[in-house]
Amino acid sequence: MRKSFASPPTRPVTIYNTHQGQLSSLMATKLAAPKRARSTMLTGEIHKPWLEKKDPLSRIAYLLTYAVALIGIGASVVRVWFAAKSVNMLTGNLCLILDDDFNGDSLNTDIWDYEVTMGGFGNDEFEMTTDSSNNTFLRDGYLYILPTLTSDVIGRDAIMNGYTYNITGCTTATYNDTSSCGAVSNITAAAVINPVMSARINTKKSRSIRYGRVEIRAKNPIGDWLWPALWMLPVNDTYGPWPLSGEIDIMESRGNGLSYAEQGSNYVRGSLNWGPLTWINEVWRTTGWWTERRSSFADDFHTYAVEWDDKFIRAYVDTRLHAMLEVNFNVPFFERGDFPPVVTNGSEQIVLENPWVYGSKSAPFDMPFYLIMDVAVGGTNGWFADNVGDKPWINGATNAMQQFAEAQDKWAATWPEDDFSRALVVDYVKMWQQC
Repeated sequence: MRKSFASPPTRPVTIYNTHQGQLSSLMATKLAAPKRARSTMLTGEIHKPWLEKKDPLSRIAYLLTYAVALIGIGASVVRVWFAAKSVNMLTGNLCLILDDDFNGDSLNTDIWDYEVTMGGFGNDEFEMTTDSSNNTFLRDGYLYILPTLTSDVIGRDAIMNGYTYNITGCTTATYNDTSSCGAVSNITAAAVINPVMSARINTKKSRSIRYGRVEIRAKNPIGDWLWPALWMLPVNDTYGPWPLSGEIDIMESRGNGLSYAEQGSNYVRGSLNWGPLTWINEVWRTTGWWTERRSSFADDFHTYAVEWDDKFIRAYVDTRLHAMLEVNFNVPFFERGDFPPVVTNGSEQIVLENPWVYGSKSAPFDMPFYLIMDVAVGGTNGWFADNVGDKPWINGATNAMQQFAEAQDKWAATWPEDDFSRALVVDYVKMWQQC
């Protein structure tokens, strides 16, 4: 009887009963968990480990994380608000004075004038500009400014030697510069006929603005050493010859491909040219650009605009967020240039005077400017830097155009055969005057 109520003898430890004990313990844990969850749900309590007294650092870390995030969001909102408030905007009324969509049969010569010359426009450019329908024409509602090869007209040999070419309708003669109306090729003298024909048109006689807005929708050309530009010059040289009276570059670019090391066709630039003497240009102080990293501005149309009044000037592409240039006229340009009192030109010492002393803070950009559109080719002014890319001429060489002409087979091979790809194609031009 005593044995019937006694505890059973202890079993020896085996693999089976050890595993069974662990399994029983695990089942007990799992069965206990739902009861605690159900209890929490019934009482409406939420488990908050960061509030447990046993770990106060977790609670502090949690609160600090959210506090820093909220401070960052608040600071961003404040910064955006102040940035938006500081954006310069034109004030007053704008009166539309030019709206040309090029839907006619030919260029409207009541608005546009051709500049016909072989002179290179001070940059020693390699093209001649013509009024020929080969270089400027309307097609399907677009204006084409198309560079072509002079050799297609007079032959390659004539360009290089023994030929006299006089350009038809030369406009440079108006300024008593008849030397830019013709050329004689002579291989001994390293003189060649301009190897490219292109075009340059302007609104000098018809439309100009002193403060306002210009908008141009255009597609750039592709091809080595092409130089498309949409820009403005003063109607009168009130403060003196270039660059004393200023120049506004709304857009200029290079036709070289995306791999070109000095900003190819995937870059567009906006600039102000100005300076107190003809050989001092402070454009480097007032220039900028926008870029498309994986595409070219020759791939599609873009809208280029300039907004300008007595307080600021801005040039941008497609949207104000893509500003190439923005300059506030809060400092007079002579002060902005930080010029020395005396400058040296060779052996000559020149006392530097302020050419804009009687102008406003925006001088020389406080006078009427007119619009120019063109496609230049090459040149020696430095727009195409030496030793960059496969450049076939040296800017300082006296026979730079001859070097360029001799390499025609190479650079002409990069020019597309179809007009649409090789031309500056303009969809429309609009101009508003502040009124």
